[in-house]
Amino acid sequence: MRKLCLLAAMATIIAAPALAASEDTLVIGMTISQTGPLNVDSLAQQRGAELWRDEVNGAGGIKVGDERYKVRFVTYDDQSQGGRVQQLYTRLIVDDKAQFLFSPYSSGLSATAAVITEQYGRLMLVTGGAEPKTYTLGNKYLVQTITSADHYLTGAINALESKDPHGKVALVYSDDPFSKAVVLAAREQAKESGLAVALDESYAPATTDFSSIINKIISSSAEALMGGGHYTDGATLARQIYDQKANLGYVSLLVAPDSPEFASLGPAALGITVPSQWEIQATYQPQFGPTGAQFVKAFADKFKMPADYHAAAGYAGGILLQHAIEQAGSIDADKVVAALNAMDVTTFFGRFKIATDGAHHGLQIAHEMVLAQWQKKNGQLEREVVWPKAAQTADLLYPLH
Repeated sequence: MRKLCLLAAMATIIAAPALAASEDTLVIGMTISQTGPLNVDSLAQQRGAELWRDEVNGAGGIKVGDERYKVRFVTYDDQSQGGRVQQLYTRLIVDDKAQFLFSPYSSGLSATAAVITEQYGRLMLVTGGAEPKTYTLGNKYLVQTITSADHYLTGAINALESKDPHGKVALVYSDDPFSKAVVLAAREQAKESGLAVALDESYAPATTDFSSIINKIISSSAEALMGGGHYTDGATLARQIYDQKANLGYVSLLVAPDSPEFASLGPAALGITVPSQWEIQATYQPQFGPTGAQFVKAFADKFKMPADYHAAAGYAGGILLQHAIEQAGSIDADKVVAALNAMDVTTFFGRFKIATDGAHHGLQIAHEMVLAQWQKKNGQLEREVVWPKAAQTADLLYPLH
C-alpha cells in the first residue's frame, strides 16, 4: 500500500485548465516517458497532443450532437518502462475514468498498454508505436495512425539503390521490438533490391559505446549503414561514427535524426538520413484540421521550437479522434471505432486508413513515409526531404565522403 501511495504522489498529472463543474468533459489518458531513454521523442508526441487539446478547448470543445465536450488529459510518467505501463493504464481506466486513451511512445510500450485497453474495451489511438505484430492479435479497440515498421526503411533502400544498385549495407540496430521489426522487413527489401548485407548486428538499447560495432562496420567494407533505434542510442551512434572516421557513404538511422536536437551533433549530423512519418515541408491538402503550415506555426508559437514528426503524430491522433467522435455523434467506444473503420481521409499529416479485417484490425495501411537528410543551408543544419523524388526539396547528398 505504501508503494502504491508513493507511486500516486510521484506520478505527474498534466491536465487542461480547470473546467466548470457544469461543463461536460472528455477524459483522455496516456502515459508519457518524461524520464528514461524514450523521453525526447515521447515528450515531442505529448506536446503535439497538448496543442490539439488546447485548440479544441479554445474553440468550445468537441461537438457531439447538441453537446460539446471539453478535453481533459490525465497523464503519468511511465519512465520508459513496460512494467509501469500496465499498472498505469489500469489506473487511468479504473480510477481516472478515462474514456479514450492515447498510446505511450514506442512499439514495446504501446503493445503493453494494449493488453489493458483491450481488456477494458477502451479505444486507444497509437501515435508512436509502429511494430505491426500487435495488430495480428485480434484487438478490436486499437487504431494505428502512423506507417507500420515494415515500411520504415523502404524509402532509404530505394534511395540508396538509385545511387549504388549493388551497394554493401551494414544493418546495425537496437534489440527492441520496433527496431527489429523494421530491420526484419528491410533485410529482405535490401536483398530484393540487389543490395548486399555485409553486416547484420543488433545491440542492447542502453548501449553507450559503439566502438566495437563500428570496427565491425569498417571491417565489413560496407559503404552504407541502416538501423539505429531511438533518440539516445541513435544520436550516440551517429556521433561515434563521425569520431571514429568510419567514412561511410550513406547513413540512414531510425527516429533520432528527426529530432531538432540532432542538429546539436554539428558535423556528425551532416548527411545523416532518417525515415520520417512527416516533415514540415509536407503539403498534403487536409479534409479537416489545419494545413501543415498552420500546424507548424501554431506549434512553434506555443512551444518556441520546431515540430518533428513525433509532435505531428501526437496532434494528428487528436484530430482523428475528434473527427471520428463527431462523425459518430457519440462518445461510445464501439461507435467511434466504427467511424474510424470507415474513414479514408487526408490530414496535414497525410492519408489515414486502417485495416478492418479481424486478422489485422487497426493496422495503418495508407500513410506513407518520406526520407529526410540533414544538410547545410545558409550555414545552418536543416532537414531536407530527399526521397521520394516527387516530394523532395533537395537532392540526396551522396556519397558523404
